[in-house]
Amino acid sequence: MFVEAVERKQRFPMAAFGEEPEAPTEQLDIARGLENLPVSLWPPGAGPGPFQYTPDHVVGPGADTDPTQITFPGCICVKTPCLPGTCSCLQYEENYDDNSCLRDTGLEAKYAKPVFECNVLCHCGDHCKNRVVQRGLQFHLQVFKTDKKGWGLRTLEFIPKGRFVCEYAGEILGFSEVQRRIHLQTIHDSNYIIAIREHVYNGQVMETFVDPTYLGNIGRFLNHSCDPNLLMIPVRIDSMVPKLALFAAKDILPEEELSYDYSGRFLNLMDSEDREQVDNGKLRKPCYCGARFCTTFLPYDSSLYCPLEKPNIN
Repeated sequence: MFVEAVERKQRFPMAAFGEEPEAPTEQLDIARGLENLPVSLWPPGAGPGPFQYTPDHVVGPGADTDPTQITFPGCICVKTPCLPGTCSCLQYEENYDDNSCLRDTGLEAKYAKPVFECNVLCHCGDHCKNRVVQRGLQFHLQVFKTDKKGWGLRTLEFIPKGRFVCEYAGEILGFSEVQRRIHLQTIHDSNYIIAIREHVYNGQVMETFVDPTYLGNIGRFLNHSCDPNLLMIPVRIDSMVPKLALFAAKDILPEEELSYDYSGRFLNLMDSEDREQVDNGKLRKPCYCGARFCTTFLPYDSSLYCPLEKPNIN
């Protein structure tokens, strides 16, 4: 829900002749200086519960791969730009256009295609247009208090469709640790854990579990919407552990709340199986997104709530 509008440029009362002007009030940066741009907070004086800020993934209990390890070789594009067919990082097609917008964000895209950006070992340099997510925040964002959904995240400036907005970063966990943490939660606790499942060749599924509850970035403040303005795409740069990058699925206006679909449906496409599962499950939390075709409840991943495996006792 939307709250009081915020001035994007702070105004101060004019001082009378001969008086010293008032010093501007220093705003709290939720990101603690770890992002390209400060992330402000509204209303002043309030704040979310404590957590440790990290702009990138960190390895957590049970993780198979350290997300900070560099595992990809770099391309050798020096005299020519990075293009499909010549650049080893672009196997299929260009990821971004000349305006740094993700190419596949229209309704004609049925599924998310693999996105690999040039990495730290590439010879192409920082000017390469296949480097977008790694450049970090490019828009001024604000964490704000909503009426019914707790804390949310909104933009303070216009964001064109296809532009990168922010990551969803946190601890990379193993499945057993995910189960343990979820079983410790009560009905009153917020669940920040997200499970990303990527379908690859031969029916294999790659799973990535991210939890920004204790260590995370501003992505943890994003609320769900059944009609979201953000699209989550796994983007790989230096490691097989994907960055969960959120792109604008449509033009986003200043002071508009940012949201994505917690269920992971690409472009919010819902099939008949999804509709049948909407009212199932007793732990479902109500959805307050206000969308015209709201599904009433927040998405629910039942696979994360299955009973914990008990050790074999001989």
